[in-house]
Formats: sequence, C-alpha cells, structure tokens
Amino acid sequence: MENIIDVKNLTVKYFTDEGTVHAVNDISFEINRGETLGLVGETGAGKTTTALSLLRLLQSPPGEIVDGDIVFDKDHILTLSEDQMRLVRGGKISMIFQDPMTSLNPVLTIGDQIAEVIQIHMNCGGAEARIEGEEMLERVGIPKERYDEYPHQFSGGMKQRVVIAIALACKPSLLIADEPTTALDVTIQAQVIEMMKDLQKQINTAMLLITHDLGVVADSCDHVAIMYAGEIIESGSLEDIFDNPCHPYTNGLFGSIPSLDKDVKKLSPITGDVADPTHLPTGCHFHPRCKYAEPVCKNKRPMVTSINDTHQVKCLIYESLLQTREVVKYV
Repeated sequence: MENIIDVKNLTVKYFTDEGTVHAVNDISFEINRGETLGLVGETGAGKTTTALSLLRLLQSPPGEIVDGDIVFDKDHILTLSEDQMRLVRGGKISMIFQDPMTSLNPVLTIGDQIAEVIQIHMNCGGAEARIEGEEMLERVGIPKERYDEYPHQFSGGMKQRVVIAIALACKPSLLIADEPTTALDVTIQAQVIEMMKDLQKQINTAMLLITHDLGVVADSCDHVAIMYAGEIIESGSLEDIFDNPCHPYTNGLFGSIPSLDKDVKKLSPITGDVADPTHLPTGCHFHPRCKYAEPVCKNKRPMVTSINDTHQVKCLIYESLLQTREVVKYV
C-alpha cells in the first residue's frame, strides 16, 4: 500500500502563564492511501491537537510544535511556507471539525460555502463551482434545490452532511474527521458514517478518524491507535486491538462498554482522573490509574514493544514478558 502521511516523533506543547502543557508527546503513525486510522482516547488525550498539527492550525502562541516531522505525499509539512500550506488545506488535506453548528457561517448560503472551496482550489468560475457544489450536495444526500438555503434551515444531521460535502469537495488525499458524529443521534450517526465510507471509497481518500466511540471505530477503521496523556500507548490493526487488547488502558476502555455477549451486573470503568498534561506522572503516565501497576511503573518509562508485525504496545508488563519470550495476553 502507498503511504500518504507519515508522522514521526511529533511533540506539541502549549506554553502558558500557568505552566507548560505537554499536549502531544513523541507520537508516530502512518496512514496508507484509501485506509482509515482511528485515533481513540478520552477527552484531553491530545487527539485534536494532533489533527490541528497536521494542518499547522495550532494557535501560536501558546501552541508550538517543538519536535518531529510530518511527511505528507513526500512534502515535509513543517517546512512549507504559509502560501504553500494554503494550497494543502482544503485541497489536499481536509478536516471535518467537531461541531457542525459552529463550523458553518450563518450568514452565507451552504452553496456559497461549498463553492468557495471549489473556486479556490480548483481554479474555476462561479457557474462551474455551482455545478460542482450541487453535485457534491447530491452525493451527501441533500437535494441540490437546497443549494441557496442557509445553515439555520438544516437539522444537525443535515449540517454535518454539508460540512462533509465541503471537506470532500476537492477530493482530498487525506480527510481528518474530528468527532464527526458527536452531536448526532444514533440513527443519524450510522447514516453519516456509512456515507463517509462510501465517499472515501469513491475518491480513494485516506482518513484519520478521531473519536472516543469504539463502536464507530469497529465499523469504520482499518487500523487503530489508542492515545493517553499525549502518547500512543497501543496501536495495531482493527483485529489486533479488538481481539487482543493488551494495554491496561485499552482494556479499561473496552470494560467501560456494555456487551451483548457477557452477562455482567456492573461495568468495569477506569478509576481515577485523566492525567494532568501540565504535571504528567513520572514513569508510565497511566500508572496512577492502573490496577496492574508495579513499583517500577512509577519511575521507568515504557518503551514500544511489538506483539506481532502490526501490533505495538507501550507497557512495562510486555517489556518484561518479551525479555522472557513469553509474549502472551496478561490483562
């Protein structure tokens, strides 16, 4: 498979009067063309900061990419000029933001908002942009007759479809979807996810799907990266993560979900609070919440351990098991 984006050792910090926020800490991942990577974690894990970094949309100050490299289609994103980045944003990499209610301009018609992207990146006139915009509306399930209507005339689900139409209008190579179904009810969620998958196949777009909903991940992703305290603590194929979750945090996420297969009276949620990014715990950042933590976990930082060719985990449990050649499911 052809690699479309390769993120290496990305580190992002926010420098504030209250202290330094360690938002993203030395993460690496790659996405192949046409495939979907699910980035999963609790609120505050650093998922959205990662997404904004790929487009260089961090507010600076206080945000700053202090280390790492982002290679998109052979271009080093962090070395591009601002003019070059304007051609990338919307044209080659598009982003669906969390809340469709605030992503659309209330005083412009939805057609004008779609056409604006097309005119900028496809160098076409207004009439041609309108034809392309109407076609894009039809592709996301909205009649083209609604082209001249305003955002307030649409429901939440319809607004989300409009946002997706804007993001995919120029057939980007990479789509970043940041919690694209959060504000929608379950039925509309399923429709939106199915529509995104269909459009992705039609134009062979790679996707970074940011979510905390493992159900959405199971239905949409080829690969999964679990994020905690700004780190990717486990990654692998969809089958690796769902059939053999290794990190205690990953198991905690699955334990917090009701199951139709298991007859249990109570769920097993993760205890404690999310790590404070301004004062991250020493050693393994997850050890204050981990029921398997040993004294060594408080002082030693875990390294990446390979469970198999596609499955990696950052946990001292698996480091010790690897040393004894006993790489088995521990938790």
